[in-house]
Amino acid sequence: MIILAFDFGTKNIGVAVGQKITNTARSLQPIQIYNKKINWNNIHNLIITWEPKLMIVGYPLNMDGTKQKITHTVKYFAKELYTRFLIPIKLQDERLTTIESKSILYLQGGYKKLNKNKIDSLSAVLILESWFSKNCI
Repeated sequence: MIILAFDFGTKNIGVAVGQKITNTARSLQPIQIYNKKINWNNIHNLIITWEPKLMIVGYPLNMDGTKQKITHTVKYFAKELYTRFLIPIKLQDERLTTIESKSILYLQGGYKKLNKNKIDSLSAVLILESWFSKNCI
């Protein structure tokens, strides 16, 4: 089963694709947001290309489990994803994925590797792999 994962941000949406057979994911090109508008055509193209059976959306929470400012926007994004494409959506706790992404990229090549696009999509990979570890035992 192919799964798409999204790490929603106000400027970019990190994207990853993975499969349940191997419980692995890889990053895809992030989707840029212009003037607070999501490019739904780019998401539509991803869905046509990958034909996912499930989509995972990173759910932002504070370390104490409380909601962040962006949490409501992420829930709206997840609801809109389902409404537009009728593919089941699951929310996955994304605490510390951005920090972990930055750490991984830094270890791969120092500050030169800390590219925002790479951080966002690597965060989507970590969100999906976290979902795999909790749901595919």
